[in-house]
Amino acid sequence: MKIIEVNASNFEEVTKKGVILLDFWASWCGPCRMLSPLLEELSETENITIGKVNVDVEEELGEKFGISSIPALFLMQDGKVIKSTIGYQPLEELRNFIK
Repeated sequence: MKIIEVNASNFEEVTKKGVILLDFWASWCGPCRMLSPLLEELSETENITIGKVNVDVEEELGEKFGISSIPALFLMQDGKVIKSTIGYQPLEELRNFIK
């Protein structure tokens, strides 16, 4: 589907309906940079919206989700977290995570 930047002002609108995979990341994070192309591929091959949350910019959202390690992925459905994982994941594990 697509990758969108999620911030405090659009968070409620983006997450309230449907399924979204939130990626909490930072530009200085090596595993985050390794994960990014895999998320791009997922967005092209799977029927899921991916939201990227830069924890250096969106500190409030990071606190809300209790982010202490990145990358942190949260699968949300209709505004509620249904599962989460931390750290780099290979593509097949990411596909299994969103199923």
